[in-house]
Amino acid sequence: MAKIIFFFDRDDQYYELSNFAGFGFELDGHHWRTMEHYFQAKKFEGTSHFEKILNCGSPKQAKDLGQNRDIPIRRDWDEVKESIMLTGLRAKFQNPELKQLLLGTAKKLLVENSPYDSYWGIGPNGKGKNRLGHLLMQVRDESR
Repeated sequence: MAKIIFFFDRDDQYYELSNFAGFGFELDGHHWRTMEHYFQAKKFEGTSHFEKILNCGSPKQAKDLGQNRDIPIRRDWDEVKESIMLTGLRAKFQNPELKQLLLGTAKKLLVENSPYDSYWGIGPNGKGKNRLGHLLMQVRDESR
């Protein structure tokens, strides 16, 4: 049995672990369509761009809006982005179906197999930080 679970593409068995997966949740007085919506909007808290991301249709749109640097992101973003991601993941995985899926990964290493992102995923060379995977494993450990 594999000791590593890779997730990223819609066809992956554990796609639900992805921030793009269509599982909404309630947090901070808002309904978030996906984890990607939550994470990207938090870069612009207190601005109209926050609302635009909150209300956009798809996680791809949320990502694109969140990566727009024509509008400045919050100054403390690098210091708070991991705690924001962790808070959102804890809320997302309150969903009983998702919680069971996460717990069902047992003690396996969770790896966001993103060829684009070397911080949250493993990036194009497979040597990225995989911070999303590590935070998911933290939520899994907390949920036991």
